[in-house]
Parts: sequence; structure tokens; C-alpha cells
Amino acid sequence: MNTTSALFYLFSAVLLFAAVMVITARNTVHAALFLVLAFASAACVWMLLRAEFLAIALVLVYVGAVMVLFLFVVMMLDINSDRFREGFWHVLPLAGLVGALIALEMALVLTNGFDVRQAPAVTSAAAKLGNTKVLGIAIYTQYLYPLQIAAVLLLVAIVSAISLTLRRRKDSRYIDPSEQVRARKADRLRIVPMKPVVEPRPVPPADAASGAKP
Repeated sequence: MNTTSALFYLFSAVLLFAAVMVITARNTVHAALFLVLAFASAACVWMLLRAEFLAIALVLVYVGAVMVLFLFVVMMLDINSDRFREGFWHVLPLAGLVGALIALEMALVLTNGFDVRQAPAVTSAAAKLGNTKVLGIAIYTQYLYPLQIAAVLLLVAIVSAISLTLRRRKDSRYIDPSEQVRARKADRLRIVPMKPVVEPRPVPPADAASGAKP
């Protein structure tokens, strides 16, 4: 066993451990941190497979953006996860059966993809350019229309998410940018003239005693 194989098994073991801990962790923040560890281990596996673009995209998009958002939302909402774990052991057999069926379907679909004998030969020109540049050329030439369709679908999803959050609610407060722009200092600050209040000077004890005598 060489160094590459040893690192592959090491990162794969860490990935499986982190994936199991994401499901079994009792704390939501700990589960999100284990998911970060799983993404980082998967990125290391991609690097070992010489897929630098996928590894960097996984780190930048998921670990650097999505998981930071997840952690921010989880820590801000402070969700009580104990209520979600009620009845876990009752649905565990059904969940295990569904998971086994999904794993079997994925294995049947992806079995042909792991056949190295049917893989296309890498040309010398592609080897000189690197897989990231070759991937970019393939995306923006051969798969340009699917890429544009995916971009349109993502745009529709973004617009739909924004429209769902713009529902009018009675208990919500909204900001009107036009009113903020038209705001003046006189509307926010009012100076009220007041006369100074002068307190009487306290009388010393000796003067008070002498004033008390006839």
C-alpha cells in the first residue's frame, strides 16, 4: 500500500465517521461542525483523485458559505432538538429500509460509472491543459445549454425564495428605503430650550448654628 492509498482510506474513514456523527449528534451545532468535517474530508478525497476544481468548489461553496450560514441560523434560532428526537427508535426500522433502498438504487445506477475499462483515454492535449481547464471548456461548449438551464432554474428558485419572504404579516416590521432617504435632521433630533436650574448653596453647619442664636 502506497501513501496515496493510505491517505484515501484515512480520509474516507474520517468522512464516514463524520457522516454518522451528523445524524447521531445530540447538539445541532455539533452536527453542523461534523458536517463541515465531512465536507473537508470529501474535498481531500477529491484532491487525491486529481479533481482539484471539485475539491476547491466544495470547500469554497459548502464549507465557506453554506455551512457558515447553517451555523449562523442554528445559533441564532437556538432550536430545541430534543423535540425532534422524540419517537426516533419507533421510525428507525422504516428509515433504515428506505435508506437501504436508496443505497441499492444508487449502486445500480452508478455501477457502470466505476468501470475503469470503459473510461475514455486521456489525450496528451488534455493532460497538458489540466482537468480544471478541460472541465471549463467542456461546460461552456458541449454542455452550454444545460448550464444555462440550470442557471435559469437557480434564478427562479432565488426569486421564489425572495417572494415567499415578502409576505405581509401583522407582527412584522418593514423598512421603507424612500422614507429613510427623505429623512432630515429636524425629523430625528429636536432641541428644546430649557432654563438652567440653580440649586441654593448649602449653608455650612457653623453659619447655621450662628444663625440659630438670637
